[in-house]
Amino acid sequence: MSESLSGLQAPDARPAEVLLVDDDEVNLLLTAIALRERGFAVSESPSGDHALQRLAEWTPDLIVLDAIMPGLDGFDTCRRLRAMAGCDLVPVLMLTGLDDEVSIQRAYQAGATDFFVKSNQWSLLAGRLQYMLRASRMHIELERSKATLARAQDMARMGSFDWHRGRGRGGQLVLSVQGQRVLGLAPGQPAGLRQVLRLVAPDRRRGVLRLLTAKVRHASVIDDDVQVLLPDGQERIVHIEAEPEFSEQGHGIGYTGIVQDVTDRRQNEDQIRRLANFDALTKLPNRHQLVDRMNRAIGHARRFGHQCAFLLIDLDRFKVINDTLGHGAGDDLLVEVAARLRECVRHSERVPEGTLEAAGPRAHRALEAVGRLGGDEFIALLPEVGDEADARRVADRILEKMRAPIFVGTQECFVTASVGIAIYPRDGATVADLLRNSDVAMYSVKAQGKNAAALYSPMLAGQGRERLELEAALHKAIERDELVLHYQPIVDVRGARMIGAEALMRWQRGHQLVPPGDFIPLAEESGLIVPLSLWALREAARQAREWKLSFGFDESIAVNLPSRLFERSDLGEQIHQYATGAGVPHRALKLEITENGLMKDLQALTPGLHMLKDLNVEISIDDFGTGYSSLAYLTTLPIAELKIDRSFVHNLGITPQSAAVVTAIIALSRSLGLRVIGEGVENLRQMEVLHRLGCSAMQGFLFSRAIPAAEIERWLQQTVLPRKAPWIGQAARSDFGDGGLRAAAGRQI
Repeated sequence: MSESLSGLQAPDARPAEVLLVDDDEVNLLLTAIALRERGFAVSESPSGDHALQRLAEWTPDLIVLDAIMPGLDGFDTCRRLRAMAGCDLVPVLMLTGLDDEVSIQRAYQAGATDFFVKSNQWSLLAGRLQYMLRASRMHIELERSKATLARAQDMARMGSFDWHRGRGRGGQLVLSVQGQRVLGLAPGQPAGLRQVLRLVAPDRRRGVLRLLTAKVRHASVIDDDVQVLLPDGQERIVHIEAEPEFSEQGHGIGYTGIVQDVTDRRQNEDQIRRLANFDALTKLPNRHQLVDRMNRAIGHARRFGHQCAFLLIDLDRFKVINDTLGHGAGDDLLVEVAARLRECVRHSERVPEGTLEAAGPRAHRALEAVGRLGGDEFIALLPEVGDEADARRVADRILEKMRAPIFVGTQECFVTASVGIAIYPRDGATVADLLRNSDVAMYSVKAQGKNAAALYSPMLAGQGRERLELEAALHKAIERDELVLHYQPIVDVRGARMIGAEALMRWQRGHQLVPPGDFIPLAEESGLIVPLSLWALREAARQAREWKLSFGFDESIAVNLPSRLFERSDLGEQIHQYATGAGVPHRALKLEITENGLMKDLQALTPGLHMLKDLNVEISIDDFGTGYSSLAYLTTLPIAELKIDRSFVHNLGITPQSAAVVTAIIALSRSLGLRVIGEGVENLRQMEVLHRLGCSAMQGFLFSRAIPAAEIERWLQQTVLPRKAPWIGQAARSDFGDGGLRAAAGRQI
């Protein structure tokens, strides 16, 4: 019991199990006792037949067999158990009293792992079993590792190979089973280097052979992808990676490496590359690739002293077709336009790679392309032009292509284009400069009637340049998500609470916040005011929903609309769509129209106003008091609210005339059952006079400027609810003593 038990424990910390087979009861007993004393768990079997029956139900860690037994001897027993499932790798020690070479040879031929001459040297026997057990476990672990590696290689579609120089042509190539699978070869099929090279397409084979020969000659590392045609007809891409082996004298004697099927990875990489560089709809180069090509073209033009040209192409009537026939038809039209533009330039289908210098002095011509910037805007890049006439010829070719009708389904459509041309280095030194100037040139074409091309000229940078640039940028403001709404609270000073808000549009142009006075007139002239206003309605509905969830806002947001929008028969449908989409009632949107806008074409606007009233959408007259017509329309139109023009509010408390006009407006509103709001309240004096005259609903800088939507709740929390604003105290002091302010204080939101 003094012997170490190290190595006798099974992996799960149990004693190693031994099946002891011997027909001699005394030997069986003595051997079993000796092995148990040395830490083994011994099961005894008196014959070969009995042992085989036990092995059919149980697999021990070791088997000890007596060689000479009546009936089925140890040799036959070993031979049979090796054929049983689960017993092929179990270590078998043959015990024999025969010490001749014939018996030893028979034991090994029968499948025994080792032999031991019978004796009472039990420690030697235990040591031999311990050694066999360790060797068996190492062998099993090695086989498990090999199987795991094989599975991993199969999953990675990878296999190994060895190639050594030999006397025959091609040397000696040895492929693993996994390597044969990668190359589509059956296990055991001869796979010499020549047979493998035949898998390469004939038109590529010479180049691959030349590459491999150069690598072998210089004993370089091989790291290349090769396109092969497998025996079953599949085209695959195989990655070969191998390192050279050297003799003791330092001579290259071969390579050891791996082959891996990387077809799926390459296809995914190609797909990612296409998505990153090409427009998904038209398959033309996208903005990312175009900018890269343009930068390359400018760099080459600068280095070699020639000119290049950018042609910005904008479709003239695309929006009409898109709105009339739907976005699906618009997409079909863009695809056809892209096909026509592609005929006017070259190389649009591929991505230029490598340095231009490496491909020769005229390699930059491969940069020529037409691509899609976005929406209905395209750009043609001409990387080398002799003069502006070359650029004009391409522009004329584009215009000519666009003159033919385009059939979208069964509908015949005509779409013209406006083309602006900018030439490097005359019209700019950077991509940004040239894009901007081609944009200016293109919009000068639109201003003069469209369907033409124009070169950028410094004359356009004069008085009209800023307007053209602004209009060009405004066309893209919605698409680029540059518009934002700021909100000015409308307050009830008597109740010290917010009773609504007016949405005021701002334009986040780069780092500059453009106020509406700088771009709304331009939008009205260009017709962009309609899409801008519809966007404002949709955004206001969405914001009303957010405020409802955030702090219980249940009032309306007023949106200023141009008079032309009230003439549209689908205005009610649009409002219904925006309100239901945002999950708010129709009354959450209040529409404002100026008095002058209303009076310009009162008869045309009246049906639309009644339709909106039926939808429970209120109408507010803005800038009231500045009109020049009869006030009779107030008695016939579905008006809910009047907003006193700020010009009258400004002089309240200073001139009696302003107070008289405001008093008249308030009295008129009361008699007609209309709400009245004072606009442009900037100080406590104006607020106090308005309040005293009977108008408690107001808006202006005294209460808050127009602020981003996210700041409205903070304004309520910091100003209105704690009653810290000066105007709240002033309104309380000027109240008519009926306790109205105190009663209303509890209704704040």
